[in-house]
Amino acid sequence: MRKRRIVLLGATGYTGQRVLRDLLARGEEPTLAGRNRSKMLAVAERLEARPHVAEVDVSSVEDLMLLLEPGDVVVSTIGPFMRLGMPTVTAAARVGAHYLDSTGEGTFIRHVLTELDSVAADRGACLVPAFGYDYVPGNLAGALALERAGDRARHVEVGYFLTRTGRGDEVRYRSTLRDVYALTTGGTRQTLVGAATERGFAYRRPRPGATATLVDERTAQRVWTFSHAGVTRSAMSVAGSEHFGLPEIFPQLESVEVGLGWLGRWTRPVQLAAALQAPLLRSAKVRAAVSRMSERLPGAQREPDSDGRSLVIAVARDGSGRVLATTVLTGPDPYEMTASLMAWGAAHAAAPDAGLRSGAHGPVAAFGLDTLRLGAAEAGVQVVQEE
Repeated sequence: MRKRRIVLLGATGYTGQRVLRDLLARGEEPTLAGRNRSKMLAVAERLEARPHVAEVDVSSVEDLMLLLEPGDVVVSTIGPFMRLGMPTVTAAARVGAHYLDSTGEGTFIRHVLTELDSVAADRGACLVPAFGYDYVPGNLAGALALERAGDRARHVEVGYFLTRTGRGDEVRYRSTLRDVYALTTGGTRQTLVGAATERGFAYRRPRPGATATLVDERTAQRVWTFSHAGVTRSAMSVAGSEHFGLPEIFPQLESVEVGLGWLGRWTRPVQLAAALQAPLLRSAKVRAAVSRMSERLPGAQREPDSDGRSLVIAVARDGSGRVLATTVLTGPDPYEMTASLMAWGAAHAAAPDAGLRSGAHGPVAAFGLDTLRLGAAEAGVQVVQEE
């Protein structure tokens, strides 16, 4: 069997260029697909590469289906995904192409994993949305903690945090609002603002004996704390792929919580602000206005500082809330991690013997826990604590 073709969409963007760089470093020869042939060629030239280039209307499912072939590996960094990314994943599912993307948008993740699962399964495709910093390390840390906890585990909490190198012990560093600005791109901040205007979700069992399911709730509805290395950090609730991916592997779970802890001491004030603005965001006009505002946030064109690092903590608990196991991961900054993970995932999926699971899945179910852990290690994601 020949190696599968890798098709990269979004190569002219910030994340896409980094994914292309890492694919080339692995010796891959991806096909670049997008609307502007000259821009794609310019990016390739800067990286001293001569890839295949396909000019295609990325807003057209039909045009993308003509480009893609069964067995292709599609890598998409085109966002915001709810507005721009749906045609690509839909075309991949219908054609029978494996698919990875860099989204962090809960609404998009939910659509892919619930609406396209049967389509992909019928065609032999494996769809894995959010295959980057959002939300591979949380799925991995959660799965490792739950595996150590065993059959008694009923609850898992995952927290995402930013740290910096050169500021003492990086696992003791607590990020600030200034770090959120300095360590992220304008596109990431736009996505964060957009997420605040959309309904989020959590995974929980509403009562004993009931079937666990997704529960709709707003972003930042809850705040809880994580402790590691003598430091207590707060995180506010967000929608992640862990809500789908972890119950796939651990069906006994009664709740899955995912928290964003980038804001440090501002976490609870932001939660309060989110609660106060929630009634206003029921208006479509207000949500549209907030979305337009997010596109004009300061520093939209600046690149993130280079000293960022990632910290992810997962805690598995029993039915009474007692801690059974904790896993802590560290890794490179979110963009470096995303590029490395996506390049590894694409290269692995392109191998003739990849053995990916058909349908739409979280990363653990799609790749297998042992394989995902090895791939994450290649991307610089390391386990620093398991207890």
